[in-house]
Amino acid sequence: MSVDDRQRKAERIRHLLDTEGNNVHENTQVFNDGRYESTADLEDYDGLKDEARAIKEDTIERLPELIHQVIEAVETNGGTVYLADDAADANRYITEVAGGRDVVKSKSMTSEEIEANESLEASGADVWETDLAEFVLQVADEAPSHIVAPAIHKSREEIADLFNAHFDPEEPLETAEELTQFAREYLGEKIMDAEVGMTGANFVTADTGTLALVTSEGNARKCVQATDTHIAVAGVEKLVPSVEDLQPFVELIGRSGTGQDITSYISLFTPPGDSPTFDEGDELGPGDDREFHLVLIDNGRMEMREDDQLRETLYCIRCSACANSCANFQHVGGHAFGGETYSGGIATGWEAGVHSQDSAAEFNDLCTGCSRCVNACPVKIDIPWINTVVRDRINHEDQTEFDFLVEGLTPDEEPGRMDLQKRFFGNYATLAKLGSATAPMSNWLAGTKPAQVLMERFMGIDRRRDLPKFRRETLRKWFEARGGSRISRTDASREAVLYPDAYTNHVQVERGKAAVRVLEALGVSVQIPEVASSGRAPLSQGMIGTAERHAHEVYADLAEHIDAGRDVVVIEPSDLAMFAGEYEKFLPEQSAERLDSNSYEIMEYVYGLLENGASGRELRAGGGEGVAYHSHCQQRTLGLEAHTVAVLDELGYDVLTSETECCGMAGSFGYKREYYELSMDVGSELESQFQAENARDRTVVASGTSCLEQLESLLERPSQHPVQLVDPVR
Repeated sequence: MSVDDRQRKAERIRHLLDTEGNNVHENTQVFNDGRYESTADLEDYDGLKDEARAIKEDTIERLPELIHQVIEAVETNGGTVYLADDAADANRYITEVAGGRDVVKSKSMTSEEIEANESLEASGADVWETDLAEFVLQVADEAPSHIVAPAIHKSREEIADLFNAHFDPEEPLETAEELTQFAREYLGEKIMDAEVGMTGANFVTADTGTLALVTSEGNARKCVQATDTHIAVAGVEKLVPSVEDLQPFVELIGRSGTGQDITSYISLFTPPGDSPTFDEGDELGPGDDREFHLVLIDNGRMEMREDDQLRETLYCIRCSACANSCANFQHVGGHAFGGETYSGGIATGWEAGVHSQDSAAEFNDLCTGCSRCVNACPVKIDIPWINTVVRDRINHEDQTEFDFLVEGLTPDEEPGRMDLQKRFFGNYATLAKLGSATAPMSNWLAGTKPAQVLMERFMGIDRRRDLPKFRRETLRKWFEARGGSRISRTDASREAVLYPDAYTNHVQVERGKAAVRVLEALGVSVQIPEVASSGRAPLSQGMIGTAERHAHEVYADLAEHIDAGRDVVVIEPSDLAMFAGEYEKFLPEQSAERLDSNSYEIMEYVYGLLENGASGRELRAGGGEGVAYHSHCQQRTLGLEAHTVAVLDELGYDVLTSETECCGMAGSFGYKREYYELSMDVGSELESQFQAENARDRTVVASGTSCLEQLESLLERPSQHPVQLVDPVR
């Protein structure tokens, strides 16, 4: 990315933060909080998600068979199915069916994808969106910013100004009730006058040809029942085998999307229906000659089905939980975090599949891989992995025949023309070794103004960030110098390898020393062998080949210790998340399982030792000391936050946990010139909470490296890892 491109992206994000950020944030927070509350009422939320995923897996596996089945079902019912290869093919058929007649539509992202409105209008038809939010955007001539709530970026006041200026009503519209009533009456007339109703479909059952439509306003029913011709537009992935298979999705879609136990309208149609239609003069006419056309759209989906990495995207039920749970999306919205049609975390897969990789590249970097969306997704799609795969493909799209010239000159496995910024951050482990070997000179040089200017210009590192200070004496050197563990293997209750991640070994050495002393205080014999970097840094830049090489090196380094019965203790949560997650994709199944099952986050391990009888009397007790604690995103995803809180509680600390799920730093993300302001905007929530009256005097602790770096930027008091808090020699 050029300097100018970074500048333009930064300005675009700053503009959206100023103009749309507050509305998006307020509304996505409501959806996200509602999701937590609503899903908590389910007896077996996880089981329901498993059931839904199994249905989608089966559907995509049997897709050609189900397409054949639904064609038979719809035609038996008296309707027509058209299989459209792409957007142009679909629009040609739709405009032929509409024949220039006026069309009223309910909300449909698939019709947005193929730009059906533009095609119909070009053929002479008037097209009216009857979903209130879509109607607002139609009047404003704007694109959706959210796949479920498309006008989420607009406030009531802005909509009132828009309607008053556009429609010039006798009395100015002001309240939500007035705006809704106006739109209801205005669109009611359009519905009565139109002859064609167009809907999407949340699901289509292959056995009966039944359409399931989930709406908040009931407008889809009106578009179907009041018109002579019904055109339903759906991607082929919307099929499910049977009506019975709708049950888990009905339970999940409203809870996951808008946080409602059930949405206002769940309509099941098995068209064509025979309810009366409106004739001229608003007279009721017979409905028994109503036409129904189901347009099933491929537009790249069958290729996605054959793509092992993008295939999971087709499991998506378009609920928007990934967007609502994403900190970056919450702050900047879908006009930045989205492509030609789709927005949010899963949008990368959709855009790469149905539009182009270039469309996905525009916003792909806004996914930081924090993994919060993984738990939010009702069909358990590994959304961060899809984003990483597309990022990797973008890195390789400029590959040339001369790439062999750089082989061996870089410490990675990537092509020669890869973005320099990504190569810099992706090779952090090598940089850290050089930084420690040349410290303090390396730290002095990096802090000079000329160096900061050059790094900002050529590598896109924002000069407003303080760079990490490398330590000349690494954790491993300190450990060797003290003679290794103070607890002999024969006297130990357990043996553990403390994983020397690149950040702890070269920068945050004190938390590593504290971890050693805490483990020894609990009777553990510690070893710190030389182990390769986890691959988290290259993976975050989409350098999958490099990350995979790291995974094999890490397992090779740790296997003998696991064989010897030693536990692997990890301080950095993002590295543990690699062991528990991505290594499944890189290592043989048995190797990945062995490493995962024998690895523990440091405070999880301390908790386990205390629960199993270890004495904590040598650990530093809190004596009521107030602590403000922020856990790492991936630590929360792994369900490990509670262990830290439990240990601190047991040792007598008064713990206040952060209500903010993300600090905004996300590894290298917050260092990048184009994302610095977004990173700080996301972090401002954490700043506000920890500066509030009930927290401002508390000791600040955080589990992740990037969380600690962000807190140092946000607050005027120091922060530390929880293990440093309970360090016996603190």
